[in-house]
Amino acid sequence: MTKVGENLNTQAKDKAKHVFVFLEVFIHEGGIQSYVKDIFRAYQKLSPGYQAEIFVLRDRPNSAKDWESEKLRFHGFKNQSPQIGRLKMTLALLKCLLLQRPQQVFCGHINLARLVQTLCQPLGIPYTVLTYGKEVWEPLNNRERHALTSASGIWTISRYSRDRSCAANFINQNQVKILPCAIDGNKFTPGTKQPELIAKYGLTDARVLMTVARLWSGDIYKGVDVTIRALPQILQVFPDVKYLVIGRGDDQPRLAQLAQDLGVSDRVIFAGFVPTEELIAHYRLADAYIMPSQEGFGIVYLEAMACGIPVLSGDDDGSADPLQDGNLGWRVPHRDPGAVAAACIEILTGIDQRCDGYWLREQAIALFGMDALQKRLQELL
Repeated sequence: MTKVGENLNTQAKDKAKHVFVFLEVFIHEGGIQSYVKDIFRAYQKLSPGYQAEIFVLRDRPNSAKDWESEKLRFHGFKNQSPQIGRLKMTLALLKCLLLQRPQQVFCGHINLARLVQTLCQPLGIPYTVLTYGKEVWEPLNNRERHALTSASGIWTISRYSRDRSCAANFINQNQVKILPCAIDGNKFTPGTKQPELIAKYGLTDARVLMTVARLWSGDIYKGVDVTIRALPQILQVFPDVKYLVIGRGDDQPRLAQLAQDLGVSDRVIFAGFVPTEELIAHYRLADAYIMPSQEGFGIVYLEAMACGIPVLSGDDDGSADPLQDGNLGWRVPHRDPGAVAAACIEILTGIDQRCDGYWLREQAIALFGMDALQKRLQELL
């Protein structure tokens, strides 16, 4: 990432066509961050002539050095004082808009929409707001809603997220375009279960259910507790089942206590945080990916499917898109342990086409591979 203001005095021939403004991209790992990086990858492959300046409020100035290219220039503004960091970004962004007059500004979070609106509107520069999920599912305050509805466009990741945000904030659905999450089929691939991981987690001769999720007390919608409650019923049919939970957070003690209270603590393994580069080997341990959640989209379902793993999701959220309304996986009421148990038993029986790992992978990549993302991004731009 460049220093504040550096390289913004660009000659006309190098002027940025687009400007992106995000809260954070590289400082933390998560679904939104992964999605944004995929947008960057797709942008890099667009036809010549596309150039973008990218401003990231909470990332360090050098966080994106591996991403710099002729098409993408990054500017990070992390500061010990959040107020000073925001002021520095505001000034640098304003300078960029004045000097380069981009065709479009893309606001990467609703929390930045008011700032982007304030800078863009007086200059006559159109802006688009990117939305993801629950941050826009409830009524916004008046200033945020005005910044959102005044945008020339709104992007979101799924039909569910579009419908819910429009209903909550009186948005015309025609204003909202869908840019779904994507999966790198060259990275997430099927493979054998690694013996060292089987030994590490005590999974010898076990059928493995798996969830990858933050274990924060504010994110109980992920459904890890529901899956734990489903285990006694599943174990009656498949007594060799174990449940591998990947992720960390302050809700883990409650979940561990729940497993103990239900007498299944020996069946639940909390693996803690697993780095992205090790995640694929962990997906391959699973016989089923289980997350009865309420997601804006749920990129983890795509990751599992690309690895050939059958998936279960909630039935009232954005997972309808990656699971293609149930054609590619099981969708159940997200707080119903009985429904989760019944679906898990079906999956582990393995007779449904949705358990065919190679077919599942083929479908997921055709619909949500990086080529599909690049094509859709080109259409929207």
